[in-house]
This record gives sequence, C-alpha cells and structure tokens, in this order.
Amino acid sequence: MTNEVYQWGHRRRFNSYTEHIRKTFGGRMQKVVVDAGFTCPNRDGTKGVGGCTYCNNDAFNPSYCNPVEPLHSQIAKGISFHLVRYRKASKYLVYFQPYSNTYASLPRLKELYEEALDYPNVAGLVIGTRPDCVDKGILEYLRQLSKRVYIQIEYGIESCFDKTLERINRQHNFDLSKQVIHQTHNLGIKTGAHFIFGLPGESEEEMLSYVELISGLPLDSVKFHQLQIVQGTRMEQEFNEKPDDFFQFTLEGYISFIVKFLERLNPSVVIERFSGEIPPRFMASSDINAAGNVGVQNPRMQPPSWGLIRYDAVLRLIEKELERQNTWQGKFYM
Repeated sequence: MTNEVYQWGHRRRFNSYTEHIRKTFGGRMQKVVVDAGFTCPNRDGTKGVGGCTYCNNDAFNPSYCNPVEPLHSQIAKGISFHLVRYRKASKYLVYFQPYSNTYASLPRLKELYEEALDYPNVAGLVIGTRPDCVDKGILEYLRQLSKRVYIQIEYGIESCFDKTLERINRQHNFDLSKQVIHQTHNLGIKTGAHFIFGLPGESEEEMLSYVELISGLPLDSVKFHQLQIVQGTRMEQEFNEKPDDFFQFTLEGYISFIVKFLERLNPSVVIERFSGEIPPRFMASSDINAAGNVGVQNPRMQPPSWGLIRYDAVLRLIEKELERQNTWQGKFYM
C-alpha cells in the first residue's frame, strides 16, 4: 500500500467511508438496520404496483429485523448481533433501510426517529428513501434534527437514465433525483445516493458515463452495487426472457470497471460500498461455487454469479488492483 496521504486524509486509494466515520466520530461507528414497516409509492398503488422489478427486501434485510417488533427491540438485537464482529464500536447509527423510510406523515416519522435516537449509544440516523418521498416539511425537520445528531439521507437513485428508471418501475425520473439531492444538500443534511450497475438495457459505456453526472452532484457519499438477480422478482423473469438485454459483469470485469470509474470520480465523494451481496438462497443463479469464481457455463441462460465471495474479499481485490495500476479515486477527475 502506498505511503502517500491523499486529499481525503488517509492512505487508502479511495475516499473510504470507514475512515470518514472514524475521523468524524473519533472511532468506529456501526450501523444497525431496522425495519419500521414502510412501503413505497410504486408498490402501494399511489404511483404504481409491484415495486422495483429487481426488489426483494428479504434478500438484504438482516434476520434480527422484524417490522412487527418495536424499534427498541430491533435495535437491541442489532447491537447484540454486531458486538460479536465489531467489538470496537461504542456508538451506533440506526439505519432505516427497507423500502422508503420517509413515506409517512411527519408526525409518524418524528415518532419513529425520536424513538430510535432515544436508545442508548445511538449517535444518529441513516434514512434510506426515494427522491419522490420527501417534501419541504420532512427536510426541514431533518435539518433541525441534524443540528444535534448525525443525520444522513440515502436516496435510491439506481440509474441516471430515464429509460432504465421506467423499465425497472421506479416511477420517477433522474431530473427529480438531481433536484432533491441539491435541495437536501442546500439544507446542510448529509446526502448519500445508491446506484446499480448492470440494469437491463444499459451498456458498459453508458454505466461509465454515470461518473460525470454523479461527480457534478453535491453528494457526500455513494454506494455502488452490481445487479444481483433475486429469486421471485420480476427481473428474474425478464432475465429469463431477454438475457441479451443485460450486461453481465464477471468479477474480474467488475473490478476493472470500478477502477476506471473511480479514476474519474470526484475525489470529495465518500465511497460507502463498491458492491452488494445477498444470501445464496436468494440468488437466481444455480451455478454457485465456494471458490468465488463466476462459474456461469452459459451466461445467456443464467444470471451473473460471483460464487460465495464476500464483500470484504471484493474490496481487497479492488484495492489490490488500484495499487497494481498505481491509480486512485479522482486521478483523472477534471
């Protein structure tokens, strides 16, 4: 690893969220996911039904989350769960993750957020939502809240192309995402965004073009995930019917793509994740092997699979490739 300290203040070759949090809080901070029982406007009929075509929240919702349980019970179980692996964490961020966590009346949101913040050693909230599920009242409340605790809104943007957003049933466009990101940032609220690489109909060149759009937005942080096709989703059926519409990343190809993307990304943007993982039982691909190889004999017939490789291993491979190429986030940022 290089001995150079980059402009973000550490030696890792990208602007790491882990290091950012350590610098912000003076130590390790762990997110605890809770399920507050929200839904989405493209699911309940307000804008559409069925939700996003790729979505099955059970695939990433931790086992300790149960929307029928009170928040304090979920938080307690989550902290106990994380203490096994993250013993150095003394403070926690409650992460409202499943579905759209601002999709309720303001009084109801205040009740839920304050309940989470009242739990011992909770230092703030991370709120996952959609750009069409906030308004001036909600954002003003979160602005006031951010004066005393850590508040981050994480917007699911997913794609920068309206053709893709329509295809995956998002029921909003990219212009709205840009407007809301600017509005949130201008209020001083920490603003994050989530993007998926590999959505149907997008080429590698189109996905790489995201970088200029993302770099021009006032984002504090981003998460990137490769598309994972989950059992029982409408996207699984779509893949089976039109596999040629999907750009399928091999593990090696994805690492190469991420390196090219990072080199062009605004260095001020903090990276929370480079890829996603779901339990094997949810994977639509039947060709999973413990070695972590792609293992797809006929990619036209099966969704892309990287085997059982975990995120930490993917991250190490990305950092190793950055070092091998002697490159870093923002090297070619203009």
